Amino acid sequence: MTADMGRDVVERNYEAAKKTYALWGIDTEAALSKLASVSLSIHCWQGDDVGGFENPDAGLSGGIQATGNYPGKARTGDELRRDFEKALSLIPGKHRLALHAIYAETEGRRVDRDAIGPELFAKWIGWAKRIGIGLDFNQTFFSHPLAASNFTLSHADRKVRDFWIAHAVRCREIGEAFGRELGTPCTVNLWIPDGYKDTPADRMGPRALLKDSLDRIFGRRLDPRHVKDAVEGKLFGIGTESYTVGSWDFYLAYAVKNGIMPCLDMGHYHLTESVADKLSSVLLFCPEVLLHVSRGVRWDSDHVVVANDDVRALTEEITRADAWGRVHFGLDYFDASINRIAAWVIGARASLRSSLQSMLQPDGELRKAEAAGNFTARLALMEEAKGLPAGAVWDEWCLRGGVPVGAAWLSKVQEYELTELAKRAR
Repeated sequence: MTADMGRDVVERNYEAAKKTYALWGIDTEAALSKLASVSLSIHCWQGDDVGGFENPDAGLSGGIQATGNYPGKARTGDELRRDFEKALSLIPGKHRLALHAIYAETEGRRVDRDAIGPELFAKWIGWAKRIGIGLDFNQTFFSHPLAASNFTLSHADRKVRDFWIAHAVRCREIGEAFGRELGTPCTVNLWIPDGYKDTPADRMGPRALLKDSLDRIFGRRLDPRHVKDAVEGKLFGIGTESYTVGSWDFYLAYAVKNGIMPCLDMGHYHLTESVADKLSSVLLFCPEVLLHVSRGVRWDSDHVVVANDDVRALTEEITRADAWGRVHFGLDYFDASINRIAAWVIGARASLRSSLQSMLQPDGELRKAEAAGNFTARLALMEEAKGLPAGAVWDEWCLRGGVPVGAAWLSKVQEYELTELAKRAR
């Protein structure tokens, strides 16, 4: 199952696939060239169950829950960085790491979130320079005493709001430092857990407070060469089932009005809503979009991404809208029931495989049939294209990227578990 496929087999299969695709008018080399431009923003919090280093034993709050207790989770920055490097060695392409503010390394000092700065991420910056990757950033509005009420930027107490505004401002400054030091813009994403478990008497009030807080946070424009701001809405969360202050509607309106990226998280909508369908509408009004790609099972459960219909539909929409240069593709899930490094690899490879499949579609023929009103041909071609040998092209991409082909990567993770992760479980 995990034996590495020989180079000659991979190349022979690819040459046959290349000829098959050519019959459909599809250039596999052009598809691989386009795939090379896709840089995933891979989330650090899969590596330690969203624990962070501020107070990893305090437990999660804000509607966030990691289930499972697989042995060997990262406990320090060095362990987390080492684990992520192992994952990167098994994922083809060039990618990024997304951090949360709770991954500051304070060397034992107590630094509250309204006082963090770039100096607390010096190790992350130095490491990113060394291995040649960019960093993205997320503000952390959960798992803190001042978030215990489920209200932060929309809290009725001005002092609480001021604390969280200061945190958000500091995070933007940290992102600015990341972008400047690493030479690639840092996407800084804002999500808050604010809301009510039961039906509120006042929906407008908290949203007015949130709008005021955001105006203060984004009052100073930062150089877009260093920072790209994003705001992320949500349908509901654990403890906020009836009312979420920062809803999708709220943040979309705010993003459009203020020139900020909206973040579309695949788990943050009704089960029958399609993020793929939303994308073309949003891109008509927003120059860029941030995606948080996860797999919701019975809603926002943040399971490991697989190449299911939802992800395939999303990547197809990006390709058909010619929007890969405008979409920032981030991953967001956390599963503590399986090997955490394997979870990174599975989700990233599934996202990239889906992206490649979307680039190997006969879009020219599909658009031609649609324009002619030949919907029979459109549907037939879409179905027949599902049988094209995309797997052979993916294997070739892995081979060129110097990463294991097929399931051979799993033995590398199992070896790492025995030599590294097992030590942490003792």
